[in-house]
Amino acid sequence: MQSDCIFCKIIQKELPADFLFENENLVVFRDINPKAPVHQLIVPRQHLRSINDITISDGQILTEMIFTAQKMAVKLKIDRSGYKLLFNVEKGGGQVIFHLHLHLLGGWK
Repeated sequence: MQSDCIFCKIIQKELPADFLFENENLVVFRDINPKAPVHQLIVPRQHLRSINDITISDGQILTEMIFTAQKMAVKLKIDRSGYKLLFNVEKGGGQVIFHLHLHLLGGWK
């Protein structure tokens, strides 16, 4: 855990968030600044700064993040209408919080 990381604080329940799913590796909660009718964040409990900082040994958590996004899309009934999965990487790529997270966006008509 990074003491100055907002997502680490959310994971530790030091900051509020409505967890839609959690297990020993991940948490899922709504983005507070949604860009779509459905906008959730899939966040590993382990602090990984960004896609640029992962190694081959982090492959399992990335796979779990994607499968969790797929399951959440089914749960929210956006799996058939379509959705986006997005990693923002570094400032130039739109990353604002430097804790790896996957955006699940959908729900457009």
